[in-house]
Amino acid sequence: MATSTTALHPQFRPPLRAHRHLRPLPHSSYSSFSRTRGRAPVRASAASASAPAQREAAAGVPWGCEIESLESAASLERWLIDSGLPEQRLAIQRVDIGERGLVALKNIRKGEKLLFVPPSLVITADSEWSRPEVGDVMKRNSVPDWPLIATYLISEASLEGSSRWSSYIAALPRQPYSLLYWTRAELDAYLVASPIRKRAIQRITDVIGTYNDLRDRIFSRHSDLFPEEVYNIETFLWSFGILFSRLVRLPSMDEKVALVPWADMLNHSPEVETFLDFDKSSQGIVFTTDRSYQPGEQVFISYGKKSSGELLLSYGFVPKEGTNPNDSVELLVSLDKSDKCYKQKLQALKRNGLSESESFPLRVTGWPVELMAYAFLVVSPPDMNQCFEEMAVAASNKSSSKPGLSYPDLEEQALQFILDCCEPNIEKYTKYLEGGGGSPEVSMNAKQVNRTLLLKQIARDLCISERRILYRTQYVL
Repeated sequence: MATSTTALHPQFRPPLRAHRHLRPLPHSSYSSFSRTRGRAPVRASAASASAPAQREAAAGVPWGCEIESLESAASLERWLIDSGLPEQRLAIQRVDIGERGLVALKNIRKGEKLLFVPPSLVITADSEWSRPEVGDVMKRNSVPDWPLIATYLISEASLEGSSRWSSYIAALPRQPYSLLYWTRAELDAYLVASPIRKRAIQRITDVIGTYNDLRDRIFSRHSDLFPEEVYNIETFLWSFGILFSRLVRLPSMDEKVALVPWADMLNHSPEVETFLDFDKSSQGIVFTTDRSYQPGEQVFISYGKKSSGELLLSYGFVPKEGTNPNDSVELLVSLDKSDKCYKQKLQALKRNGLSESESFPLRVTGWPVELMAYAFLVVSPPDMNQCFEEMAVAASNKSSSKPGLSYPDLEEQALQFILDCCEPNIEKYTKYLEGGGGSPEVSMNAKQVNRTLLLKQIARDLCISERRILYRTQYVL
């Protein structure tokens, strides 16, 4: 996918208040995992899903709890307090947005610092292993942070009560809300119209590839330390589901990625802009409120400026239609192979790291200047061949000139090209939504029926949200 800036095409930039981003995790050197912390506020519980290999995973992972469990959350709170968590102004309760959340116990003013989770209660790649011999093998093999922490979580979970993290692990969802738990048949049936389907398939492929690499390089060579009944694809889907939805980068702790118990009970709201970080003065993980809260009111943080598809991909939920100011949908655009200058244009794109087909984000607030540059290149006539390179550079986000190129004579054609690309996508969404969203042809018990209804509703909400952006773009064009 082409890299794009936050600048929008100047023809369509209605005012929108700025949102500060929750610190994003960069791409791992080991695989393409890149997520911010969070917790999936879905309002219904899903039955256990099959692994990507179509195996039933309901009994595959014995750790954790039902995602709405307050008993495990209360045990977590008691353990944290006994372990050094200071008195809090928040409590874990069942909430309307999310199964569980942190609720204000007292009046909280805007600008207050909350949480104060000490580093000793944070899981990082440097955490001490209850079985040090297992950790030594992983570190000797230079396993990067993401798979290292995933393996650490499995190792500690398998020790149950003998791990210092047992209360935390018991409060984690047994099955995280994650597209990792959707089968390929479900992805194909429910997300057939959405570009998120391809990203979900790639993410599942990444996790399976990571597990296979660790199994071949490490686990099979140290089977006494890594028994297959503990370290298998089901447990890795669980641990990576936890990481995708809860891992956070802490800039003030040397950019460490970490699991932060208690803090990861906070749910997301697009109306707040605050994020977690280490506070040197209090020596704890905190966040600073950007609004006030009354007693009994749920307290939120932001998971970042993410589209509804990205929120589904990591956290398993889709915001209510029209409530996500950062929403977007990827639009695929391509060169015309019948173009007389097709080869010249393709060469210009390749020299700048692009291909004949690229995806660019359409947002509720407009489209990126890179998309407009790509459209200029597509519609430009042969007598403008001297401009092909400039257009390709701008489309690749390598141009130093902002906000974008200006070719008045081509602008109408370029906008028509974008419009033409929107229309088949709208038709695809409409066909899916009006068709009711088919289900994979499998026999289902009562739990599977409930799960299917939930997944179909989530997918429908996503498709309505993404189609809305395409309609908005179509209207403006």
